Amino acid sequence: MSPRVYLDHASTSPLRPSARRALRAWLDEEEDGVVHGDPGRLHHDGMVSRVAVEQAREQVAGLLGARQREVVFTSGATEAIAAASWGALRRDPARHHVVLAAVEHSAVRQWAGRFGSSTVVGVDHHGRVDAAELLGAVRDDTALVHVQWGNHEVATLQPVEEVVAGCRERGVPVHVDAAQAVGHLPVDFGGLGADLLSVSGHKFGAPTGTGALLVRRGVRFEPLLVGGDQERARRAGLEHLHGVVGLGAAAEDLAADLDGEVRRQRALTDRVRDWAASTGGVQVLGAPADGSLAHLVCLGLDGVEPQPVLLGLDRAGIAVHSGSSCSSEALEPSPVLEAMGVDAQRSLRVSVGWSSSDADIDHFLAALPRVLAELRGLRPGGDRSTRR
Repeated sequence: MSPRVYLDHASTSPLRPSARRALRAWLDEEEDGVVHGDPGRLHHDGMVSRVAVEQAREQVAGLLGARQREVVFTSGATEAIAAASWGALRRDPARHHVVLAAVEHSAVRQWAGRFGSSTVVGVDHHGRVDAAELLGAVRDDTALVHVQWGNHEVATLQPVEEVVAGCRERGVPVHVDAAQAVGHLPVDFGGLGADLLSVSGHKFGAPTGTGALLVRRGVRFEPLLVGGDQERARRAGLEHLHGVVGLGAAAEDLAADLDGEVRRQRALTDRVRDWAASTGGVQVLGAPADGSLAHLVCLGLDGVEPQPVLLGLDRAGIAVHSGSSCSSEALEPSPVLEAMGVDAQRSLRVSVGWSSSDADIDHFLAALPRVLAELRGLRPGGDRSTRR
């Protein structure tokens, strides 16, 4: 049986070998009689866990250009976004307004609609928001401005530095959704100056159920999860010890060769972009490569529905994604593509990661034209050609 080709890293990336080794070492210690106790306790067994948690915090901080104390471990970016939203909206009762772009992830969009009022700012046909327009939506009662670093469906980079600087000038808290950015471009939280930044571990090869909310030093927010003083009283509940250890190992591994990984990912997605540029009925959606995340490319497919394309590729042993990226069962129209003013029904998201290879792209670029030709040939008077 031929190995499957996995090109859906933007959804979740396979566990990195470094993270797997760290988890195995942790579990082997337990087999050898080591007790990993509550890291909030003063006994030896608790201190063993505390050392591991703080080592992981240092590793994550090192990857993200942050101070250790700015890293709050969460179950993932969804929780981090919720915590950022909740904390900002509880900070000042007189401020109940939120500003965001139309292409933000559903975790941001849905929280924005839960409290007070929100202003949703449109984007251009590449999916990029205008920083001046986003900042122009700030009001006296604005509690938080959201800006994603890179889009989760079309890879378009947003003007993060400009938005953060503008928010700092206006004295308005700003949250950066970096779930797709971390692991795919350099992140310097200290240099950026954002108040809050959300991270998802499983997007770059850490265990699922791991992530972080970075909280700039001096920023005070009411925690979303209460009931304990864990994470310096910023997130109640016993830390996910196994996951945190794996997250730290993945972060350290990534930090050692981030530039190399980004170059390799860019080379792979450039091949897909080049193929699309020479192929009829296919176009790249989103910004050009120099304005996009390295690991992701979104293709618009003329005249074919995404479901049979996904099924055809899956039969060929290839995993990709289509439609709204937050939808798991139904392939719903993409709010991101709708906001861009392009066909929201017929897209294919191809995303690579640490384990992707040229052979994966070879297989994909051989299989997709066959699948498209077969499907278009089924239409009355259909043309099996996919070449211009």
